[in-house]
Amino acid sequence: MRIAQVSPLWESVPPKLYGGTERIVSYLTEELIRQGHEVTLFASGDSVTRAKLEAPCQQALRLNTGIFNREAPLIQMMEQVFSVADQFDIIHSHLDFLAFSLSRRCRVPVVTTLHGRLDLPELVPVFRDFAELPLVSISNSQRKPLPWCNWQNTVYHGLPQNLYTFNAEPGKYLAFLGRVSPEKCPDQAIELAIRVGLPLKMAAKVDPADRAYFERVVEPLLDHPLIEFVGEITDAQKSEFIGNAIGLVCPYDWPEPFGLVLIESLACGTPVLAYRRGSIPEIIDHGVTGFISEHLDEMVSQVERLTTIDRRRCRQVFDERFTAQRMTNDYVKIYQQLIADAAALPGQTGQQLASNL
Repeated sequence: MRIAQVSPLWESVPPKLYGGTERIVSYLTEELIRQGHEVTLFASGDSVTRAKLEAPCQQALRLNTGIFNREAPLIQMMEQVFSVADQFDIIHSHLDFLAFSLSRRCRVPVVTTLHGRLDLPELVPVFRDFAELPLVSISNSQRKPLPWCNWQNTVYHGLPQNLYTFNAEPGKYLAFLGRVSPEKCPDQAIELAIRVGLPLKMAAKVDPADRAYFERVVEPLLDHPLIEFVGEITDAQKSEFIGNAIGLVCPYDWPEPFGLVLIESLACGTPVLAYRRGSIPEIIDHGVTGFISEHLDEMVSQVERLTTIDRRRCRQVFDERFTAQRMTNDYVKIYQQLIADAAALPGQTGQQLASNL
């Protein structure tokens, strides 16, 4: 198939540091190429890929201090994509609803994966207006607020099978990994560590939007001998950081759409402590790959049970459910179905698409 992958421009593909959506776009793109598909990646110019790269800007936007209007490259990229749409059999957008208007008017099938939360009331009118457009959710929980959309399927994220190293013998600390923000509750991770008397290592980025929260709530808590804040880390550093942890603490208090860090942890063999929010029960099997709690007191009581989790089983679950190959196979099935549906349409467009199946 000739496939266009359309990435956000906030981070490069893959991102240099933190960036979940762009990482998934990268893993999907590279696996599609490995499977023999012809892929064009629309992303920032500092992306690294074996696909044909089309870039509206030379550098990803988050760390680029030399640009003021960050919407301009995005609009330019969407024009690039849809002006050459007939060069593809399918277009896969990762821009949430930003490309909906152009997608509706495109003769080539366009599928959109939604990577963010969908429980916000202001989203309802937009998705109502574009209810016929084919969508993919990243968890069944994510799509619940909008059940009437044209969902093609849920495709759980996946990682390259050899990206992280399994570690059967953990160290003596808990780990927190991700983003410092109110909904991720890093303050509760710190409180948990202090209450159980275990060291907590925190690897996390602080976005400008969350800087005030970090300085007001989190930073005063870091001056404790059990807490070590190491900032953002790279993929290459994660195997050691997560794999040496007794458990990964994820006290997220929001409808988590997926939680990429959860499967990173399973790949390393490290069980997860998390609240019952959003996608968590779909990813973590209580008592098998971690423990799911309703509140902090319950999570504290479960820390001592982490040693009862079989770390090899955590890795086995990752291999069975969360590899990039499985994710890509799921997407290919959706692509094939959408192309076949379009080919069944009467007229020249349908005949052209049928010839590409």
